[in-house]
Amino acid sequence: MPRTLADWLAHIERQHPKSIDMGLQRVREVAARMRLPRPAKRVITVGGTNGKGSTVAFVEAIARAHGWKVGCYTSPHLLRYNERVRIDGVDAGDAALVAGFEAVEAARGDTSLTYFEYGTLCALWLFARSKLDLAVLEVGLGGRLDAVNVVDADASIITTVDLDHQDWLGEDIEAIGFEKAGIARPFKPLVLGDDDPPASVLRHAYAIGAQSWRIANDFFAEPLDAETWRWREVGFSMDLPMPALAAPVQLRNAACAIAAVRTLRARIDKQTYAEGVANARVAGRLQRFERNGVEVVVDVGHNPQAARALAAWLRAQPRRRTLAVYAALADKDVAGVAQALAGVVDGWHIAGLSDAGPRGLGVDDFARQLAGSAAADAARHVGVDAALQAAMAQAGPGGRVLVFGSFHTAAAALGHLGADG
Repeated sequence: MPRTLADWLAHIERQHPKSIDMGLQRVREVAARMRLPRPAKRVITVGGTNGKGSTVAFVEAIARAHGWKVGCYTSPHLLRYNERVRIDGVDAGDAALVAGFEAVEAARGDTSLTYFEYGTLCALWLFARSKLDLAVLEVGLGGRLDAVNVVDADASIITTVDLDHQDWLGEDIEAIGFEKAGIARPFKPLVLGDDDPPASVLRHAYAIGAQSWRIANDFFAEPLDAETWRWREVGFSMDLPMPALAAPVQLRNAACAIAAVRTLRARIDKQTYAEGVANARVAGRLQRFERNGVEVVVDVGHNPQAARALAAWLRAQPRRRTLAVYAALADKDVAGVAQALAGVVDGWHIAGLSDAGPRGLGVDDFARQLAGSAAADAARHVGVDAALQAAMAQAGPGGRVLVFGSFHTAAAALGHLGADG
C-alpha cells in the first residue's frame, strides 16, 4: 500500500486506463460500499465553463462569515493537491488525504477509478466526518456525468456555458448546456449566471421541475460606483463592497453565490454578505504582483470566453504597455484565445507545457496552432519561467505582464514569483 500522499497520487494516476472516463456507475458503486452519508447538512454544487472556482470562494466566504463550518472540493489545484479539499478555510493535511484514499481503496474492490473519481470519493469521505454545515462541490468536467453529481445538491449553480472540452461535452453550446444542466435536481433551485442561458438548460430545468433563478431576470448585480454595487431581487436589495477579486465578471460570480446561499433559507444579515464578498480570495484569478517596478498579473483563463473577460479587465485598467505570457494545453482553442486579446496586448511571449502530461504542448507545436492569430509572431520559450523572465525584462518599470493559459501556466508563474498561491 502507498504510504505518503505523493505515493498515493502516483498510485491513483495508474489505476484507470483513461485519465477521463465520464460516468457515475463506478463512483456510485464505491460510494455505496463506503456507506458514504450526505457530506453536509446543506450542499451547493457549482458547474459552468468559467468562474466556478471564484463562485465557490464567494459561497464559502459568505457561509463562513455567517459562522458555518464549510467544506469545499475544487479542482484542479495550482501548487499542491491539498488545495482541492478545504475544511473550515484550511487545506486538508497529507495524513487526512492519505486516510481518505485508504478508505476508497479498501472499498473499491475490482472497480477501476479515475484520478478525479478517487479524489472525489476521498473528499466526500472527509466531509462526512467533519460535521459540516455546508459542502460546496465544484464540478470537474461537464456536470451530468461528473463524479460530484453522485451527491444531490440543495442548490446548484451554472456560472456560464461556452465552448470548451468539446471532445467530451459536445460541439455546440446547446449540447454543452445539456451536460452542465445535469447537476440540477427536481424541485430544487438552479442559479444561472448567463443572461441568456442555452435553451437546453432551461428545457431540462423545466422538465424536472427545477426552480431556475436567472441573473438579469430574477436577480440583478448593478455597479453603483467604483467601490459599491447592489444585489437585488423583487422586494429585497443590499448594497455591497466591490469584491477583492478583480475583473468585471466577478460581480456575476458573487451575485450567483449570493443567490444560491439565499435559496438555503438561512437567516443571514446583509453585513454578513458584505463581509463574505469582500473577503473571498482564490489564487490565480487576476492575481497581481509587483516585481522591480513591473506589474505581473497571473490568471488561469484558458478558453475564449475567459480571454474575453481578461480583455474586458485590461480595457478597464489605466493604459500601460502590456505583454502576454501564454502557455496552453493541446486541446484548447488557442487561436481563439489569442484573437480575444488582440488590441489589448502589445506583445506576446509563448511557452511550452511539455511537462503537463498527455495534454502538454511543446512550444513549436503551440506556435503552429497560433499561425494567423494575434500571437503568430510571439517570442518562443521552452517553459513558462523563461517566458516570464523575458517578458518582465522587456516590459521594464511601469509595464505590465499578463500570464495566463492554464492552471499549469499559473502554477509555474506563481512558483517563479515566489508566491504560495
